[in-house]
Amino acid sequence: MITLLWPAALLLLPLPWLVRRLAPAKKTERPALWAPFFSRWQGLAEDRGGKVRALSRRLPALMLWLLWCCLCLAAARPLWIGEAVELPNSGRDLMLAVDISGSMRVEDMQLGNGMARRIDAVKELGSDFMSRRSGDRLGLILFGSRAYLQSPLSFDVQTVQRFLREAQIGFAGQETAIGDAIGLAVKRLRERPASNRVLILLTDGQDTASTVDPLEAARLAATLEVRIYTIGIGAESLTLPGLLGSPLGSRTVNPSADLDERSLQSIADVTGGRYFRARDPAELATIYSLLEELEPLEVDVALYRPQQSLIALPLVAAIALSFGLVLHQLWSQRPQKPSSLATEAS
Repeated sequence: MITLLWPAALLLLPLPWLVRRLAPAKKTERPALWAPFFSRWQGLAEDRGGKVRALSRRLPALMLWLLWCCLCLAAARPLWIGEAVELPNSGRDLMLAVDISGSMRVEDMQLGNGMARRIDAVKELGSDFMSRRSGDRLGLILFGSRAYLQSPLSFDVQTVQRFLREAQIGFAGQETAIGDAIGLAVKRLRERPASNRVLILLTDGQDTASTVDPLEAARLAATLEVRIYTIGIGAESLTLPGLLGSPLGSRTVNPSADLDERSLQSIADVTGGRYFRARDPAELATIYSLLEELEPLEVDVALYRPQQSLIALPLVAAIALSFGLVLHQLWSQRPQKPSSLATEAS
Protein backbone atom coordinates (compact mmCIF):
# COMPACT_ATOMS: atom_id res chain seq x y z
CA MET A 1 0.00 0.00 0.00
CA ILE A 2 1.25 3.46 -0.94
CA THR A 3 0.34 6.43 1.22
CA LEU A 4 1.34 10.09 1.51
CA LEU A 5 2.69 11.48 4.76
CA TRP A 6 1.97 15.09 3.78
CA PRO A 7 -0.93 14.92 1.27
CA ALA A 8 -1.63 18.63 1.76
CA ALA A 9 1.41 19.33 -0.43
CA LEU A 10 -0.68 18.27 -3.46
CA LEU A 11 -2.76 21.41 -2.99
CA LEU A 12 0.15 23.26 -4.61
CA LEU A 13 -0.43 21.53 -7.96
CA PRO A 14 -2.64 24.30 -9.48
CA LEU A 15 -0.28 27.07 -8.32
CA PRO A 16 1.42 27.62 -11.75
CA TRP A 17 -1.97 27.76 -13.47
CA LEU A 18 -3.25 30.29 -10.90
CA VAL A 19 -0.15 32.45 -11.34
CA ARG A 20 -0.55 32.38 -15.12
CA ARG A 21 -4.25 33.11 -14.82
CA LEU A 22 -4.19 35.88 -12.25
CA ALA A 23 -0.86 37.60 -12.84
CA PRO A 24 -1.03 40.67 -15.11
CA ALA A 25 0.16 40.11 -18.65
CA LYS A 26 3.61 41.29 -19.50
CA LYS A 27 3.59 44.24 -21.88
CA THR A 28 6.32 44.24 -24.47
CA GLU A 29 6.82 46.45 -27.48
CA ARG A 30 8.71 45.02 -30.42
CA PRO A 31 9.64 46.80 -33.66
CA ALA A 32 7.39 45.84 -36.55
CA LEU A 33 8.90 44.12 -39.58
CA TRP A 34 7.19 44.15 -42.92
CA ALA A 35 7.55 40.84 -44.74
CA PRO A 36 6.37 40.49 -48.32
CA PHE A 37 4.49 37.34 -49.23
CA PHE A 38 3.94 36.58 -45.52
CA SER A 39 0.72 34.68 -46.09
CA ARG A 40 2.42 32.43 -48.65
CA TRP A 41 5.35 31.69 -46.30
CA GLN A 42 2.96 30.90 -43.49
CA GLY A 43 1.02 28.46 -45.66
CA LEU A 44 4.20 26.69 -46.75
CA ALA A 45 5.35 26.44 -43.11
CA GLU A 46 2.06 24.85 -42.10
CA ASP A 47 2.32 22.38 -44.95
CA ARG A 48 5.88 21.39 -44.05
CA GLY A 49 5.77 20.03 -40.48
CA GLY A 50 3.60 22.73 -38.96
CA LYS A 51 2.11 20.26 -36.47
CA VAL A 52 5.57 19.08 -35.40
CA ARG A 53 6.69 22.65 -34.78
CA ALA A 54 3.55 23.41 -32.79
CA LEU A 55 4.16 20.35 -30.62
CA SER A 56 7.78 21.37 -30.21
CA ARG A 57 6.66 24.77 -28.94
CA ARG A 58 4.27 23.21 -26.44
CA LEU A 59 6.72 20.55 -25.22
CA PRO A 60 8.67 22.79 -22.77
CA ALA A 61 5.44 23.91 -21.08
CA LEU A 62 4.30 20.29 -20.76
CA MET A 63 7.66 19.23 -19.33
CA LEU A 64 7.62 22.13 -16.85
CA TRP A 65 4.14 21.10 -15.70
CA LEU A 66 5.23 17.48 -15.23
CA LEU A 67 8.32 18.65 -13.34
CA TRP A 68 6.14 20.71 -10.99
CA CYS A 69 3.87 17.69 -10.41
CA CYS A 70 6.91 15.53 -9.53
CA LEU A 71 8.16 18.13 -7.04
CA CYS A 72 4.74 18.39 -5.39
CA LEU A 73 4.53 14.59 -5.17
CA ALA A 74 7.98 14.45 -3.58
CA ALA A 75 6.94 17.13 -1.07
CA ALA A 76 3.94 14.95 -0.17
CA ARG A 77 6.48 12.24 0.86
CA PRO A 78 5.09 9.02 -0.68
CA LEU A 79 5.61 5.98 1.52
CA TRP A 80 5.20 2.28 0.81
CA ILE A 81 3.75 0.29 3.72
CA GLY A 82 4.00 -3.48 3.52
CA GLU A 83 1.83 -6.19 4.98
CA ALA A 84 1.82 -6.66 8.75
CA VAL A 85 4.62 -8.93 10.00
CA GLU A 86 4.45 -10.70 13.34
CA LEU A 87 7.50 -10.21 15.55
CA PRO A 88 8.10 -12.08 18.80
CA ASN A 89 8.21 -9.63 21.66
CA SER A 90 9.85 -10.72 24.87
CA GLY A 91 9.78 -7.30 26.45
CA ARG A 92 13.22 -7.87 27.99
CA ASP A 93 15.66 -4.97 28.28
CA LEU A 94 19.16 -6.48 28.25
CA MET A 95 22.15 -4.23 28.82
CA LEU A 96 25.54 -5.81 28.12
CA ALA A 97 28.53 -4.25 29.91
CA VAL A 98 31.89 -5.41 28.49
CA ASP A 99 35.31 -4.80 30.00
CA ILE A 100 37.77 -3.41 27.41
CA SER A 101 40.60 -2.61 29.82
CA GLY A 102 44.20 -3.50 29.05
CA SER A 103 44.00 -6.96 30.67
CA MET A 104 41.45 -8.11 28.08
CA ARG A 105 44.27 -8.49 25.54
CA VAL A 106 45.68 -11.53 27.39
CA GLU A 107 45.71 -14.53 25.01
CA ASP A 108 44.41 -17.37 27.16
CA MET A 109 41.19 -18.33 25.31
CA GLN A 110 41.27 -21.30 22.96
CA LEU A 111 39.50 -20.40 19.71
CA GLY A 112 39.82 -22.97 16.95
CA ASN A 113 43.40 -24.22 16.71
CA GLY A 114 45.05 -21.25 18.39
CA MET A 115 44.93 -19.00 21.38
CA ALA A 116 42.90 -15.80 21.17
CA ARG A 117 42.56 -12.71 23.28
CA ARG A 118 39.80 -12.55 25.85
CA ILE A 119 38.12 -9.66 24.08
CA ASP A 120 38.03 -11.65 20.82
CA ALA A 121 36.22 -14.53 22.50
CA VAL A 122 33.74 -12.12 24.07
CA LYS A 123 33.11 -10.48 20.69
CA GLU A 124 32.52 -13.75 18.85
CA LEU A 125 30.31 -15.45 21.42
CA GLY A 126 28.62 -12.22 22.50
CA SER A 127 27.57 -11.51 18.92
CA ASP A 128 26.12 -15.00 18.62
CA PHE A 129 24.22 -14.50 21.89
CA MET A 130 22.79 -11.19 20.61
CA SER A 131 21.65 -12.73 17.35
CA ARG A 132 19.38 -15.09 19.29
CA ARG A 133 17.70 -12.34 21.33
CA SER A 134 14.89 -11.71 18.85
CA GLY A 135 12.33 -9.30 20.28
CA ASP A 136 14.56 -8.04 23.10
CA ARG A 137 15.90 -4.53 23.43
CA LEU A 138 19.69 -4.71 23.59
CA GLY A 139 22.15 -2.08 24.80
CA LEU A 140 25.94 -2.00 25.08
CA ILE A 141 28.22 -0.39 27.66
CA LEU A 142 32.01 -0.46 27.25
CA PHE A 143 34.13 0.27 30.30
CA GLY A 144 37.76 0.61 31.23
CA SER A 145 38.94 3.50 33.37
CA ARG A 146 35.57 5.08 32.49
CA ALA A 147 32.23 3.63 31.46
CA TYR A 148 30.63 4.73 28.19
CA LEU A 149 27.26 3.98 26.63
CA GLN A 150 28.13 2.62 23.21
CA SER A 151 24.55 1.79 22.21
CA PRO A 152 21.26 2.60 23.97
CA LEU A 153 18.53 -0.01 24.27
CA SER A 154 17.37 -0.87 20.79
CA PHE A 155 15.67 -3.56 18.73
CA ASP A 156 18.40 -3.06 16.11
CA VAL A 157 20.45 -6.10 17.08
CA GLN A 158 22.76 -5.88 14.06
CA THR A 159 23.92 -2.39 15.00
CA VAL A 160 24.63 -3.41 18.59
CA GLN A 161 26.57 -6.43 17.29
CA ARG A 162 28.63 -4.17 15.04
CA PHE A 163 29.45 -1.86 17.96
CA LEU A 164 30.63 -4.87 19.98
CA ARG A 165 32.84 -6.16 17.15
CA GLU A 166 34.36 -2.70 16.66
CA ALA A 167 35.26 -2.31 20.35
CA GLN A 168 39.01 -1.86 20.84
CA ILE A 169 41.05 -2.45 23.96
CA GLY A 170 42.17 0.73 25.67
CA PHE A 171 39.56 3.05 24.13
CA ALA A 172 38.05 3.55 27.59
CA GLY A 173 41.38 3.44 29.47
CA GLN A 174 43.57 0.68 30.87
CA GLU A 175 41.97 0.32 34.31
CA THR A 176 38.63 -1.22 35.33
CA ALA A 177 35.58 0.73 36.53
CA ILE A 178 32.99 -1.92 37.37
CA GLY A 179 31.00 0.31 39.73
CA ASP A 180 30.68 3.08 37.15
CA ALA A 181 29.50 0.57 34.53
CA ILE A 182 26.79 -0.70 36.88
CA GLY A 183 25.72 2.86 37.71
CA LEU A 184 25.48 3.81 34.04
CA ALA A 185 23.44 0.68 33.29
CA VAL A 186 21.06 1.42 36.18
CA LYS A 187 20.60 4.96 34.87
CA ARG A 188 19.62 3.62 31.44
CA LEU A 189 17.39 0.80 32.73
CA ARG A 190 15.47 2.58 35.49
CA GLU A 191 12.92 4.04 33.07
CA ARG A 192 12.05 0.61 31.66
CA PRO A 193 9.38 -1.75 33.13
CA ALA A 194 10.58 -3.07 36.48
CA SER A 195 10.26 -6.79 35.69
CA ASN A 196 12.35 -6.57 32.51
CA ARG A 197 15.60 -4.92 33.64
CA VAL A 198 18.64 -7.13 33.14
CA LEU A 199 22.37 -6.34 33.12
CA ILE A 200 25.02 -8.82 31.97
CA LEU A 201 28.48 -7.70 33.09
CA LEU A 202 31.68 -9.31 31.74
CA THR A 203 35.06 -8.54 33.25
CA ASP A 204 38.41 -10.18 33.89
CA GLY A 205 39.67 -8.11 36.81
CA GLN A 206 38.75 -6.11 39.85
CA ASP A 207 37.46 -2.59 40.29
CA THR A 208 40.37 -0.13 40.25
CA ALA A 209 38.98 3.14 38.88
CA SER A 210 35.30 3.58 39.83
CA THR A 211 33.96 6.69 41.50
CA VAL A 212 31.16 4.50 42.90
CA ASP A 213 31.79 1.37 44.94
CA PRO A 214 30.55 -1.69 42.95
CA LEU A 215 28.57 -3.08 45.88
CA GLU A 216 26.90 0.29 46.48
CA ALA A 217 25.98 0.43 42.81
CA ALA A 218 24.63 -3.12 43.06
CA ARG A 219 22.45 -2.18 46.05
CA LEU A 220 21.06 0.74 44.06
CA ALA A 221 20.35 -1.66 41.20
CA ALA A 222 18.54 -3.98 43.62
CA THR A 223 16.27 -1.18 44.82
CA LEU A 224 15.33 -0.47 41.19
CA GLU A 225 14.81 -4.21 40.49
CA VAL A 226 17.70 -4.50 38.05
CA ARG A 227 19.05 -8.05 37.99
CA ILE A 228 22.77 -8.34 37.34
CA TYR A 229 24.42 -11.47 35.94
CA THR A 230 28.20 -11.26 36.32
CA ILE A 231 30.71 -13.26 34.26
CA GLY A 232 34.37 -13.63 35.17
CA ILE A 233 36.54 -14.07 32.05
CA GLY A 234 39.95 -15.72 31.91
CA ALA A 235 41.76 -19.05 32.21
CA GLU A 236 43.14 -20.28 35.51
CA SER A 237 46.45 -21.48 34.11
CA LEU A 238 48.66 -20.39 31.24
CA THR A 239 52.03 -21.81 30.25
CA LEU A 240 54.55 -19.17 29.27
CA PRO A 241 57.28 -20.30 26.85
CA GLY A 242 60.86 -20.38 27.98
CA LEU A 243 64.10 -19.41 26.30
CA LEU A 244 63.57 -18.60 22.60
CA GLY A 245 60.10 -20.12 22.76
CA SER A 246 61.35 -23.53 23.87
CA PRO A 247 60.10 -25.53 26.87
CA LEU A 248 63.38 -24.72 28.58
CA GLY A 249 62.60 -22.29 31.35
CA SER A 250 58.84 -22.31 30.72
CA ARG A 251 56.52 -21.66 33.62
CA THR A 252 52.83 -21.86 34.42
CA VAL A 253 51.02 -18.82 35.78
CA ASN A 254 47.49 -17.88 36.71
CA PRO A 255 46.43 -15.11 34.29
CA SER A 256 43.25 -14.51 36.28
CA ALA A 257 44.94 -13.75 39.59
CA ASP A 258 43.44 -10.24 39.58
CA LEU A 259 39.88 -11.46 39.03
CA ASP A 260 37.76 -10.42 42.03
CA GLU A 261 35.31 -13.31 42.09
CA ARG A 262 34.07 -12.50 45.58
CA SER A 263 32.86 -9.04 44.54
CA LEU A 264 31.28 -10.35 41.34
CA GLN A 265 29.47 -13.01 43.36
CA SER A 266 28.24 -10.40 45.85
CA ILE A 267 27.02 -8.10 43.08
CA ALA A 268 24.98 -10.93 41.57
CA ASP A 269 23.58 -12.09 44.91
CA VAL A 270 22.47 -8.59 45.96
CA THR A 271 20.46 -8.08 42.78
CA GLY A 272 18.98 -11.58 42.49
CA GLY A 273 21.22 -12.60 39.61
CA ARG A 274 23.98 -15.19 39.30
CA TYR A 275 27.73 -15.27 38.95
CA PHE A 276 29.36 -17.38 36.22
CA ARG A 277 32.97 -18.32 35.58
CA ALA A 278 34.16 -18.50 31.97
CA ARG A 279 37.61 -20.09 31.83
CA ASP A 280 37.41 -20.77 28.09
CA PRO A 281 35.09 -20.04 25.15
CA ALA A 282 33.19 -23.31 25.68
CA GLU A 283 32.22 -22.28 29.19
CA LEU A 284 31.29 -18.80 27.96
CA ALA A 285 29.00 -20.32 25.32
CA THR A 286 27.40 -22.51 28.00
CA ILE A 287 26.85 -19.44 30.18
CA TYR A 288 25.08 -17.65 27.36
CA SER A 289 22.83 -20.69 26.91
CA LEU A 290 22.01 -20.65 30.62
CA LEU A 291 21.20 -16.95 30.43
CA GLU A 292 18.71 -17.68 27.66
CA GLU A 293 17.00 -20.14 29.99
CA LEU A 294 17.05 -17.70 32.90
CA GLU A 295 15.67 -14.87 30.76
CA PRO A 296 13.31 -16.78 28.43
CA LEU A 297 11.44 -15.28 25.51
CA GLU A 298 7.78 -14.67 26.10
CA VAL A 299 5.09 -15.65 23.60
CA ASP A 300 3.60 -12.19 23.09
CA VAL A 301 3.53 -11.11 19.47
CA ALA A 302 3.92 -7.59 18.12
CA LEU A 303 2.78 -6.47 14.68
CA TYR A 304 5.20 -4.57 12.51
CA ARG A 305 4.59 -3.05 9.08
CA PRO A 306 7.74 -2.53 7.00
CA GLN A 307 7.97 0.94 5.50
CA GLN A 308 10.03 2.32 2.65
CA SER A 309 10.21 5.90 1.47
CA LEU A 310 9.45 6.43 -2.24
CA ILE A 311 10.47 10.10 -2.33
CA ALA A 312 13.44 9.27 -4.56
CA LEU A 313 11.21 8.25 -7.49
CA PRO A 314 9.53 11.64 -8.14
CA LEU A 315 12.82 13.41 -7.46
CA VAL A 316 14.63 11.30 -10.07
CA ALA A 317 11.79 11.98 -12.52
CA ALA A 318 12.09 15.73 -11.83
CA ILE A 319 15.84 15.65 -12.46
CA ALA A 320 15.29 13.73 -15.72
CA LEU A 321 12.73 16.30 -16.86
CA SER A 322 15.17 19.12 -16.01
CA PHE A 323 17.83 17.54 -18.20
CA GLY A 324 15.21 17.09 -20.92
CA LEU A 325 14.36 20.79 -20.81
CA VAL A 326 18.01 21.74 -21.10
CA LEU A 327 18.53 19.42 -24.08
CA HIS A 328 15.40 20.76 -25.76
CA GLN A 329 16.63 24.34 -25.30
CA LEU A 330 20.03 23.49 -26.77
CA TRP A 331 18.38 21.66 -29.68
CA SER A 332 16.07 24.56 -30.47
CA GLN A 333 19.01 27.01 -30.51
CA ARG A 334 21.14 24.96 -32.91
CA PRO A 335 22.07 26.61 -36.23
CA GLN A 336 19.37 25.99 -38.86
CA LYS A 337 20.30 24.56 -42.23
CA PRO A 338 19.17 26.49 -45.34
CA SER A 339 15.83 25.13 -46.50
CA SER A 340 14.17 25.14 -49.87
CA LEU A 341 11.44 27.37 -48.48
CA ALA A 342 13.10 30.55 -49.71
CA THR A 343 13.54 29.06 -53.20
CA GLU A 344 9.89 28.18 -53.45
CA ALA A 345 8.87 31.63 -52.25
CA SER A 346 10.97 33.44 -54.87
